[in-house]
Amino acid sequence: MKNAFKWAGMAVVTLAAMSATACNTIQGAGQDIESTGEAIENAAK
Repeated sequence: MKNAFKWAGMAVVTLAAMSATACNTIQGAGQDIESTGEAIENAAK
């Protein structure tokens, strides 16, 4: 069971690091969030 938590924790850290490098700045993160919201909006129409 400890091993499962260790792997899950490593996965979370890896995903967080990948997300942080995907949008290098706060502005980039804002643009990513905005474009995601627009895509959801368009899909709902």
